[in-house]
This record gives sequence, structure tokens and C-alpha cells, in this order.
Amino acid sequence: MDYSDVSTIAAWITEQGLKGASESELMTGFCAACRKAGLRIDRGLALMDTLHPVHEGRAFRWDSEELVETEFEYGPSGTGEAAASWQRSSFYHLWSGNEREVRRRIGFGDPIDFSQLDKIVEAGHTDYIAMMHRFAEAGTIGEMDCFFSNFSTKHPEGFSDHDLAILRKLVPVLGLAIKCIALGRIARTIAEVYLGEDAARQVMEGKISRGKSERISAALWFSDLLNYTKISDRVPPEEIIPLLNDYSEVAISAIHEAGGNVLKLIGDGVLAIFKGEATQETCRAALKAEALLREKLRKLNDERKADDRPTTDVYIGLHIGDVFYGNIGSQDRLDFTVIGPAVNEVSRIASMCRSVDLNLLISSDFAAAIPENQRAALACVGRYALRGVQRAQELYTLDSARLNA
Repeated sequence: MDYSDVSTIAAWITEQGLKGASESELMTGFCAACRKAGLRIDRGLALMDTLHPVHEGRAFRWDSEELVETEFEYGPSGTGEAAASWQRSSFYHLWSGNEREVRRRIGFGDPIDFSQLDKIVEAGHTDYIAMMHRFAEAGTIGEMDCFFSNFSTKHPEGFSDHDLAILRKLVPVLGLAIKCIALGRIARTIAEVYLGEDAARQVMEGKISRGKSERISAALWFSDLLNYTKISDRVPPEEIIPLLNDYSEVAISAIHEAGGNVLKLIGDGVLAIFKGEATQETCRAALKAEALLREKLRKLNDERKADDRPTTDVYIGLHIGDVFYGNIGSQDRLDFTVIGPAVNEVSRIASMCRSVDLNLLISSDFAAAIPENQRAALACVGRYALRGVQRAQELYTLDSARLNA
């Protein structure tokens, strides 16, 4: 492998990074190109921490002979067996010290003192090098503070000095390209976590100007926790956040599984929409989310009761109407949400649940829009004047809807 190959491979990495190739495609293409050009690599691994509510980071693998999982996510490495494994690794050795690389000529008597080295030896590899490229403070996001990689070979002589010189030149280019792709992934993750999937998609597509909105017809969901204020007054402070997290999880997961989009978490309340061209389908999806929530809620309450922890119920208002969906706020602080009389109305409908001792109330507009075969399950609760809403309207519920504290 000569230095013209280095330029060719570096140019390829740059081009693929600019095109938005995935991290695993970059890793696979890089290793294959290096091997084709004469570099003695048989296995490669790259990983980098990320910013994600569940995963600590992502790793990317390549093997010249075996079929391997080219991409996987790993969880927190701060406790338990994961922490012990991390602390035995060559990457931890680099991260906790001052070295930028560590080499083990495992086929020539060097110690097998890092995790996974024994398996690499068993696979017939003779030489191993691990590298770390730290980011400066300005280039660090959360735990994403460096790029790790390792490479091994089965060549009888191991890596040559030339091989290592080539890797030292090319791996930083690979790390930069993978970091660029990872930053885009992080941006999408943050947007989805804080805005919701649909709103995040629109923001990432460029809809970030104040006043940019569209008028849509949607099924609206507003839910809240029963007696949350009383519960929070009587339980220890350290119980409040776990309680909110548990009940938010069942509500949000039910909405997402049914195809809805959560737009706001307002204390213990959830505002969501179900979009679609067919009104019947959006209403059907909202009712499916309500049924899923009840299943999840029963299981959650059983688990919390078994642990002698406080339990509650979720009350829900469902409505349908036209809303404006888009950016509202100042030039430098925007919220991507829905506004319109229908949004105010659905929250008022939900708040009526406590007055009528029901965990579900449905507007007359929503009731009229649902598929005919589902209307038979509805029961009229009565006609009510809603605070802040000009017109009184009939409200409906399902026969099974009763609040349970």
C-alpha cells in the first residue's frame, strides 16, 4: 500500500461522509478499501458515545472472513458487569491515561491483558492495535468526547511499521466522518425526544421559522393524572419523579404504538395528536391508544401495589377539529405545537372527567366521526358547558370508563 492509496481512501471517506453514508457503511468501506490496497487488517471495531436517553453509544464492526453484526448500540457502562468489562478494555486504558494508542503483538508473546484479546487470539490474530482520538472541549457533546478504534491482523508477521503509519494517517479521517454522521443522528434524537417524532421530522426538514404552520384536521388527546396534587403532597419527594415517569411511560408508549404524536408534557398532562387524511382512521387510532393505555395501566398499577407504592388513574379527553400546527414563539425560542379553539376544548373536556367520575370523555364531534361499528359502545353522559368554550356540547364515554384511584 503506497501513499497514493492513502489519498484515494481519504477522499472516499470524505465523499461518503458528505453524502451522509451511515457509520457502519463508512467503517465497512474503509476497512475493505484498506485491505484491498494491501493493508494487513482482518478485523476492525470503532465506537463512540452518543447523546441518547437509553443508549450510551454505538459501535461498528468489520471482519474480513466472518459475518458480523456491523452496527450495534450499547447501554450504560458505569455499573455492574458492563463497568467491569469496560474497565478491562484497551479503550478504558487509553481513556484513563495519557496514551493515544496501545499495541499488543499477541502472536509474539505480548500479554493478553485486555478484555476480548483472548477471543482475538483464538480466532488466529497475531497483532492488535487500539487507538483513541480525543475531542477538544468545544467538540464534546455529553459523553461523546472521543473516537475509539481497534484493528487486528492474522498476518504471520503482524502489522508492519508501514501499516501502522497508514492507520495513523487514515483513522482520524474516518473518525471525523463518523463523528459528523453521529452529530446528525444526535440532532434527530434530541428533536424527537423533546418535540415528538412528527414535529422533529418537520423541524429537521427546515421548518424552523416563526409563523410557519399548517392548518390540519386531527384527533386531539389530552390526558392527566387523577389526584396528582394530593399524591405529591403525601408521598416522599424522591417518589414524585419515578411516579411521573412510570405513568408518562404508559401514556406516551400507548400513543406512539397507536400512531399518535406527543406534542407536550405539561406537568402530569400529555397533549397528543393523531394525524391522517381519513377522519375515521385518526379517531380509530386515538381509541386504540386509549385501550392500550388501559392495558398498560392495569399492569403498572399491579406492579406498584405489589411494591407498596402509590397508584393512580389517567383521565382522557378526546376531540377532533382543525388546528394550526407549527412554530410559535419568539425569534430565538420557538415551540412546535398545535393551537386553536379545539386544543383548548380538549383540555376542558379532559378536566370534566373528575366532575363526572369517568376516566374518558369524548366530544360529540369525535363521536360523530368514529366508525359506525364503534359508536354502539359509546354512552351519552349529558350536555355540559365547558369553561372558556362558547358552546355547550354533549359528551360521551365508553361503558367501561370509571375512575379508579
